Amino acid sequence: MDTFLTILWTARYALLGGLAMTVFISALAVLAGSVIGVFVGLVLSYARGPLNWLVRMYVDFVRGTPVLVLILASFYILGSLGWKLDAFQAGILALAVFCSSHVGEIIRGALSAIPRGQTEAAKAVGLTFGQSFTYVLLPQAARIALPAWVNTAVEIVKASTLLSIIGVAELLLSTQEVIARSQMGLPFYFLAGFIYFLVNFAIERVGKLAEKRLAMGVR
Repeated sequence: MDTFLTILWTARYALLGGLAMTVFISALAVLAGSVIGVFVGLVLSYARGPLNWLVRMYVDFVRGTPVLVLILASFYILGSLGWKLDAFQAGILALAVFCSSHVGEIIRGALSAIPRGQTEAAKAVGLTFGQSFTYVLLPQAARIALPAWVNTAVEIVKASTLLSIIGVAELLLSTQEVIARSQMGLPFYFLAGFIYFLVNFAIERVGKLAEKRLAMGVR
């Protein structure tokens, strides 16, 4: 009879492949979501009128929608409308949209926490909006936003497990395939949970290190 270690060794490439897919998907979704989220945060902070209203509706709608619904909508509804995405593309799109709404609110909150006098001082010395944002507001906003942004990245890693529903071969789906072949559920679910913990713990530690570096740079 095969033992847990024997099955684990046999399935090592499948599980490592699932882990690599989880990390790749999460990193890509966080990157794309952060880029969109910075734009969303700027619009929420500085734009007025219809553009602000539209972006506010986007953020509220996405934040109020379960991630699983976003994933299923990206995979099935967009396909029925003629925008056919494979499971990987649909998963990235759904997670990036979810991430962007949270990052947008994080950026908006960080910018609003910076004293208004600093913006006025930047204008007084002749800096343009782009210069004052890049050299005055962005470094401070990044330091304020970093802890919440790290939490969002951790949430994206957790949410990536939902992509198994549409057939993306990330870590959870790879683990379930191993369990289906071995009929050994509990040990492999514990293993998958432990691996997710290690990934999220590493993200948190890197975030803490970056936070310290930014704090030292501000002094």
